[in-house]
Amino acid sequence: MEQALWTRARLGRCGPRLDLLTARFDKHVYAPHAHDEFTVGVCVGGSEIIDYRGGHIRTGPGSIVVLAPGEVHTGGPGNATDGYAYRALYAATPLLADGSVGFPHFREPLIDDPELATALRLTHTELSACPDPLEAESRLPWLLTALARRHSTARATCDEVPGGEGIALLIRDRLADELTAPPSLATLAEDVGLSRYQLLRAFRTTMGLPPYAWLAQYRVHRARTLLESGLRPAEAAAAVGFADQAHLTRWFRRVLGVTPAAYRNSVQDGR
Repeated sequence: MEQALWTRARLGRCGPRLDLLTARFDKHVYAPHAHDEFTVGVCVGGSEIIDYRGGHIRTGPGSIVVLAPGEVHTGGPGNATDGYAYRALYAATPLLADGSVGFPHFREPLIDDPELATALRLTHTELSACPDPLEAESRLPWLLTALARRHSTARATCDEVPGGEGIALLIRDRLADELTAPPSLATLAEDVGLSRYQLLRAFRTTMGLPPYAWLAQYRVHRARTLLESGLRPAEAAAAVGFADQAHLTRWFRRVLGVTPAAYRNSVQDGR
């Protein structure tokens, strides 16, 4: 069955939006067109043939395709039987240029990087299902910077962040204080005089986790206390800043191995 599902993720609570596309086609052929942003796609099934820069690109499962802004292209099935399926995102140039110097030009549009392809696909899948602003801002710019630094002509900036540990602890405390409405990473970076990539690097190096993952685990531990006091999962989720009970459940199971409801029932039974 052919389908094209668009999702829009916001990069930070008040930041710009970024479009995500999940597509599966059997026979559909795109008319020639171009996008204002970089198109970054990962093939997840079948094969697609893309006309681009006077040539043809043939994708396969796990391949990454990067199409530059303003470049006319089209696409269609690579064969008559399998069709093609892919996940794509549409990113403004600054999202790829944050951790490098110069415009990120990709000489080869077809990229073989299994590790990055897996990370892009997983991030796309999870953000399409639950587009949390802080999670989107923590994950997507980081991966797009990695894409540009590994495979474009842009030169990587220095990764060393002077005073990075102190900055990370300052950001950690601010996220904890504002857990129900955390500021965007762009705002936090501006406040400490860093780029968003530098802030992400300093935080990950010091804390061992990106900001959204640290905050999610902190929220889980706060929710655990509230569940023990008798609050229902939906009430606890709202109190600690999760978008809804499903979001709390997702992280609660990751951190503690059980659902919030099961945990609440067990501690209530224990009493």
